[in-house]
Amino acid sequence: IKDRYAGVTWGNDKYALINSQWYDTRNAKTFVVNPSSGESKLLHDRNSQDVYNDPGDVYMEKNSLGTYSMYIDKDKVLFVGKGFTKNGEFPFVDELDLHSLKKKRIYTAPASEMQERIAQLENPKTGDLLISLQSASFYPNYFMKNMKSGKQVTLTTLENPFKSLEKVHKEILKYKRKDGVELSGTLYLPAGYDFTKKEKLPLLMWAYPREYKDKNTAGQSTANPKEFTFPSYGSFIYWVSKGYAVLDNAAFPIVGEGTKEPNDTFIEQLVANAEAAIDAVDHLGYIDRKKVAVGGHSYGAFMTAHLLSNSKLFAAGIARSGAYNRTLTPFGFQSEQRNFWDDPTLYMTMSPFVSADRMKTPLLLVHGGADNNPGTFTLQTERYFQALKNLGAPVRMVILPREAHGYVAKENIFHLLWEQDQFLEKYLKK
Repeated sequence: IKDRYAGVTWGNDKYALINSQWYDTRNAKTFVVNPSSGESKLLHDRNSQDVYNDPGDVYMEKNSLGTYSMYIDKDKVLFVGKGFTKNGEFPFVDELDLHSLKKKRIYTAPASEMQERIAQLENPKTGDLLISLQSASFYPNYFMKNMKSGKQVTLTTLENPFKSLEKVHKEILKYKRKDGVELSGTLYLPAGYDFTKKEKLPLLMWAYPREYKDKNTAGQSTANPKEFTFPSYGSFIYWVSKGYAVLDNAAFPIVGEGTKEPNDTFIEQLVANAEAAIDAVDHLGYIDRKKVAVGGHSYGAFMTAHLLSNSKLFAAGIARSGAYNRTLTPFGFQSEQRNFWDDPTLYMTMSPFVSADRMKTPLLLVHGGADNNPGTFTLQTERYFQALKNLGAPVRMVILPREAHGYVAKENIFHLLWEQDQFLEKYLKK
């Protein structure tokens, strides 16, 4: 292989799969290799971020040695995939002949009001699948389904633990950035929202930037209106019950095509993503665009600080467990491969700490007191807060005792929710 070795999946003395990758181009290749002779054939040559053409994962079974290897039946293996497409999510099972490389789709989840997902291929000979079914308000439950006959048996009957969110409005919003990149986000509106009256609501936006090498993959979406609404401890979705509109998982792609690196235009693309999202929701008539808050965790917190410092789109921001001084992560961060000495200007430009004098928007900084993530030490928030406070910025800092990069203590999580609620009520409602 010419590119970097990325793993091997063993089968038998005739077949194994060897993967290679090259991060700069996002290229990923898979070869079918004969371990006995060394002969190889190219199976997959694709963009690793192209979710619409993801071939899935080969089915493995435990062998006589107690480890896992490919299930091979007469030169044929099975691939189980998530099945993301432009038109929705349709999980599948493919049969691949390792000798001829001919592929045949033997199962595709049907289109219905419920979202089917394949949890596991239970028996390749009988065609039994362990699947889950869910909808926006139907909690994921498990079923045993035969992909040949279509018959299924109920295994669980779990109830929706989030009854208060059961009737909120949920839709996938698709829109475009000014340079044509397709974007999406999951929009939530309060239960009983009057679409005729269209009351102007404050908007909360939650996002996390991701880097891409082409606009096509950057514009692909895995958002699904049939996915169960399952708010985590840090979710903004809770506030839909308090009269806010929420745009969750708003797409924030950062694209660098050809020889250009994504971070060369990081701030410009951040602002363009945010502007497109606000414009899209505002166009529908649901929000007061003067009352929009943005939030994020880790790299999303870094994003939030930049957006408040470099645009006038937001009335407030919440940044949790972020890094704000890139000179303290001098050997790369996130997907950036250049170090500080390769491009000191880039590191300075991408440090919200350096532009702290431009922060005029209310910001809530939150960090775990024992953050164990090497890129986001608690010191990052403490020093950024000191700079902002001394420059007169409207900022509040909350350090959650003994928490790592993610938060787990019930007392801290409840306090986090209270802090966020007080902050949002103060700057978006009053």
